[in-house]
Amino acid sequence: MAFAALLLLGASGPGSRVWAGQEDARLGGLFQDLQAAGDAVAAEAVEDRIWDIWLEHPSDDLIVLMHNGVRDLNADRYGDALAAFDQVVAADPTYAEGWNKRANAEYMLGDYDAAVRDIRQVLALEPRHFGALAGLGLVYLAIDQPAGALRAFDAALAINPHLDRVRQQAATIRLRMAGSAL
Repeated sequence: MAFAALLLLGASGPGSRVWAGQEDARLGGLFQDLQAAGDAVAAEAVEDRIWDIWLEHPSDDLIVLMHNGVRDLNADRYGDALAAFDQVVAADPTYAEGWNKRANAEYMLGDYDAAVRDIRQVLALEPRHFGALAGLGLVYLAIDQPAGALRAFDAALAINPHLDRVRQQAATIRLRMAGSAL
């Protein structure tokens, strides 16, 4: 994600209020709706609303950086994406989704230690971040720590029981672990 070097004045600073979407009053009800969703379509609609809130930020410049970073991430330009997300977290270290997106870029670049550090930061800011937990599970799979992956996947599923691929990965790990115990 090639980002223009923007000075995001006012995005954060000493004494600024924490902004990462995680304090949004709408989230509590949405997480309840997510638990109660009766089908995949309803769950996806709720998930989309949660992600939209997590992506919100009062700084338009920071949002532009995020969009550019996501574009680069989706285009497999991981180094550019990382550079963009570096700017995001530097501009506002209280913005959980900036850390999450940076962890995604680090994971894609194979920097698993950095990805874990950033995921921990995401979870410190937003403990209900099922996307970060699922990502943590993928990191643990990549470094051949299936027990850690299973814990992370189960934690993500406890928050969002509609993550079918995560559920499948957890089931596969359980089968492998049961098979290796024989």
